[in-house]
Amino acid sequence: METAVLGACMMGKGTFDLLTDILHPECFYVEAHKTVFEAMQQLSADNQPIDILTVVEQLKSSGDLEKAGGSVNIVKLTNQVVSSANVVAHALIIKQKYMLRELIHIGGGIVNDSFQDTTDVFECLDRAETALFNITAGNMRKDFKPMRAAYQKVLAEIKDRMVSKQEITGVPAGFPSLDRMTKGWQPTDLIILAARPSVGKTAFALNLARNAVLNTIKPTKAALFTLEMSTGQVVLRMISSESGVRLDNLQRGRIADWELAELRVKCEIDSWLDNIFFDDTPALTTFELRAKARRLVHNHGVGLIIIDYLQLMSVTEIAKGGGLREQEISKISRDLKALAKELNIPVIALSQLSRDIEKRKDNRGAMLSDLRESGAIEQDADMVMFLSRPDYQQESAEVDPALRNGIEIKIAKHRNGDLATIPLNKNLSIQQFTDPIITDAKDKEVKYIKKREADDHFQLEFPLPPEDEKDDVPF
Repeated sequence: METAVLGACMMGKGTFDLLTDILHPECFYVEAHKTVFEAMQQLSADNQPIDILTVVEQLKSSGDLEKAGGSVNIVKLTNQVVSSANVVAHALIIKQKYMLRELIHIGGGIVNDSFQDTTDVFECLDRAETALFNITAGNMRKDFKPMRAAYQKVLAEIKDRMVSKQEITGVPAGFPSLDRMTKGWQPTDLIILAARPSVGKTAFALNLARNAVLNTIKPTKAALFTLEMSTGQVVLRMISSESGVRLDNLQRGRIADWELAELRVKCEIDSWLDNIFFDDTPALTTFELRAKARRLVHNHGVGLIIIDYLQLMSVTEIAKGGGLREQEISKISRDLKALAKELNIPVIALSQLSRDIEKRKDNRGAMLSDLRESGAIEQDADMVMFLSRPDYQQESAEVDPALRNGIEIKIAKHRNGDLATIPLNKNLSIQQFTDPIITDAKDKEVKYIKKREADDHFQLEFPLPPEDEKDDVPF
């Protein structure tokens, strides 16, 4: 089979180009065939034709002609080929045999490691999972698609949206002003939610998960990977938000019987309890996250993944190799974006901001360059949002009472939409966020706070309507 494929590449013009996404040198079992294929790869990279003469000359120039079996062996490869018509099918057979050999090799290594008394079982599992994933990632590549196929698919989606008349095309955030800008969290998007410590990004992320599963139009199951807190701590916060009972009272158990009864009425909702999944594994690696996320999506239908937070994740191979922390964070952000594309769901990753924002004397707020430890985060993300509040690191007496319960969501990067700064209300004593916008579903009209108040509280990055309008105006 290997001789048939190599011979076909030297006989048919352009045949080799059909195989570049399928085969690589390691796929060939015979060492001489591997050398011949490497010579073809070099010729292709140099934009040279691939035939018997050019392959022989390339092997001579690289000093690998004898390793490939000599000129006679190269000629024999073409003598056994009648046509290159089925070369792709033959190449796929070679790829399958290669993958089977790799599985045998990995299985043997696992058996040997398992018999060693000094083997750490978790390291053994990690190596096994990494090896298996490398086989999948390296050999299951998508092929290109013609414009017509992609066009028909997108056109069908547009028609569906026309029929449904739904403005939210992704996973709802549950805040009308935010959904209005994002149209919901879109599939394949990596969304970064960044803030300084104690601003409220975890509480906001929990509100996003809650709003996704309880949305009446597009309910979406959510999974939270909480690397910073335990599952119990996170659930306690969600109970506080849903029931309206202060978090500190729940932590100390200072609630009355009637409050407990009311809490159970508000929280014991099947759609809430059964559709949010938690994982509090510390120092989670991207490989572990990928494996768990796949199971959540395929087995439970999860449509939103939230990670709290990105800087607490790790990459085993970089950490053990003594690589820089910046390289590790860059690898994590790339893997999260790849995960979102693979599973076709939005992934929201919380992130820390550097201390530079606190040293800045101007009032510009957070910028993309403030994302901590790596510039790759802003490159990989489809959307970057910053949380800020006027009362952060200030005495309560110094903060305007009208702004004390406010928080701003600044969309600093939006690959598929506009930038804006969106005001929300917060009550961190019960871990709850609300939108000052009141939506009237019946009239499909959106009412906003008055423009005079809006000018004092927040600023958007697109022009406001004329001031002579009598009614409340959109910001």
